[in-house]
Amino acid sequence: MCGIAGILNQSGNEPIGQTELRQMLSAIRHRGPDQFGLYLDRHVGLGSARLSIIDLNTGQQPISNEDGTLWIVFNGEIFNYLELRQELESVGHRFSTQSDTEVLLHLYEELGPQCLERLNGQFAFAVWNARDQTLFLARDRLGVRPLFYTVSGGRLIFGSEIKAILTQRQVRAEIDPAVLDQVFTFWGPLSPRTIFRGILEIPPGHFLQAHKAEITVKKYWQINFPSALGNSSGHGSKRGVEKYLEEFCALLGDATRIRLRADVPVGAYLSGGLDSSTIAAAILKFTSNRLDTFSIAFNDADYDESPYQRQMARFLGTEHHVVHVNHDDIGRVFPQVLWHTEVPLLRTAPAPMFLLSKLVREHGLKVVLTGEGADEFLAGYDIFKEAKVRRFWAAQPDSELRPKLLKRLYPDITGLAKNHSSFLKVFFRQNLMEVGSPTYSHSVRWRNNQRACRFFSGAIRGGASRCADGLIEDQLHPRFREWSSLAQAQYLEIKIFLSQYLLSSQGDRVAMAHSIEGRYPFLDCRLTEFCNRLPENLKLRGLKEKYLLKKLGQRWLPEEIWRRPKRPYRAPIGRCFFSKPAQDYVGELLSPAKLRATGLFNPAAVSQLVKKIGQEGPLSETDDMALVGIISTQLLHHRFIAAFEIPHPLSEADPLRVCSGPKPLTRKTDNAIHEECTRH
Repeated sequence: MCGIAGILNQSGNEPIGQTELRQMLSAIRHRGPDQFGLYLDRHVGLGSARLSIIDLNTGQQPISNEDGTLWIVFNGEIFNYLELRQELESVGHRFSTQSDTEVLLHLYEELGPQCLERLNGQFAFAVWNARDQTLFLARDRLGVRPLFYTVSGGRLIFGSEIKAILTQRQVRAEIDPAVLDQVFTFWGPLSPRTIFRGILEIPPGHFLQAHKAEITVKKYWQINFPSALGNSSGHGSKRGVEKYLEEFCALLGDATRIRLRADVPVGAYLSGGLDSSTIAAAILKFTSNRLDTFSIAFNDADYDESPYQRQMARFLGTEHHVVHVNHDDIGRVFPQVLWHTEVPLLRTAPAPMFLLSKLVREHGLKVVLTGEGADEFLAGYDIFKEAKVRRFWAAQPDSELRPKLLKRLYPDITGLAKNHSSFLKVFFRQNLMEVGSPTYSHSVRWRNNQRACRFFSGAIRGGASRCADGLIEDQLHPRFREWSSLAQAQYLEIKIFLSQYLLSSQGDRVAMAHSIEGRYPFLDCRLTEFCNRLPENLKLRGLKEKYLLKKLGQRWLPEEIWRRPKRPYRAPIGRCFFSKPAQDYVGELLSPAKLRATGLFNPAAVSQLVKKIGQEGPLSETDDMALVGIISTQLLHHRFIAAFEIPHPLSEADPLRVCSGPKPLTRKTDNAIHEECTRH
């Protein structure tokens, strides 16, 4: 795992300086504090901040091919690199390291952009072709690893994090009102836009090619499902289930096995739920080493799952470590979390994950396996059940019995299941009959989220786009309407929530803040394609979620774990900022003077919200989201716009290797290339 950065000089005017690249790497040194490397020629500068996990001794970047015409900087892991290396060696490629980075470079040399189809991994990388002066940037299928870019002053500037791009003085951060509206609606920007105007991400499953002033971005992969006619609820016989279960077990086992490839110890997160418990159990099937597991325990009983975590750790016999989190802890670290997420948040959930990765680092580990992806690809979330109940209800909209099914979905949200069913009936009746809408499964949630937008200032409201359906239409697969209703709901959840929020703000960013690499067996490309082809009653059977995974749980886990109803990971909100004593920064950021200075929110409306906290106690779910969104946006404005500090460049004390490009039209031996790399 690493951080990467670079500059392509498209205008050919001012040369790229070493200091510029040193500043970019300094801004993201948390992503890779072990080693740093630069490549510079007349046209491009590439930089790498390396977290050494595979090939600790010879895997330092940048890495070149045999004749020095291709150079790569790479963030991520290629889990099938050993198999790919054998293929490449058989057709004549020579290797000077044992790293997956060099395998990726030679695969690109062999296949060009088509190499992406052969990769099983999580990655963002840049390859410079010195012969034809082309820069190639690419990102993994689901966007596990981030990659951003902008064009400014005749240069294409890219980096693993936006803060690296902002070290370039010609780039200024400015909040995009339309994207702020997206974040408050969908919990994340709609790719390729970011919260900062003019700074884009390379979307998941895409690559970028830049040659001089020409830039093209192309899709190489997208989520797909079979047509509704080809994915019925059949094959549900006992024999059929067993056949799918055996294949699922084999795929998940191999996905876990190849994610244990590392030259450093590997641990696991253990939430106490089905997904992480299954992964931890799978790890122990492939290693005889001691396994360290890590969990979050909340002092607030409404959110705490520590009894199940302890039970699972005892069952597996792991060395278990716990970070104990209270309301004050979340409020205290929240500004640091925003520095790393680089986008406003509508939840505090990333903050405990930030503290958890810190605990992992304190115990000397760099890699953890986690259970992300199971809920999206095996239909584990309540939103899939909600949509199913609402469609059933819509067939008889006057029924008094059908909406009562909604009460069965919420044992995890304190107090809601105890409320009179009339509340749920009114809430979920919204747009009940719009079953033909492509966003039917998510429209109630998104419209409810948009209530938080009432706190925007007039200027932001004027620049925002209010129609969620219209925004999503451009994001849809061409065959979206041929899919089943469950497949459509899964697609929206994977593309928007998983890629744009969960794997970013709650995944890569808060883990890499402490130089921790997360690996996700459920997101193995073979396994996700298998899940998308499954008969739907092996995912959502009636209102029972993740049916096939629970069948596997019967083999591997205690009954109390695999039988547990889905309980989504959540964290407390309001009390984290306003418990006594309140966090100092909150009062300052929410003061009328600060709100007027940023111009993003209506000071009078925000004052009423703060007053409501003091007078009425706990806020509603929507007001809680609004509170976090306002605080996080104000923090973002302060850190990235009002007071962004360009870091000092890497110093002479940092382990840095600098490489220069080959002379035109000359072929060099490996030794000659290495002689051009100097260490500082």
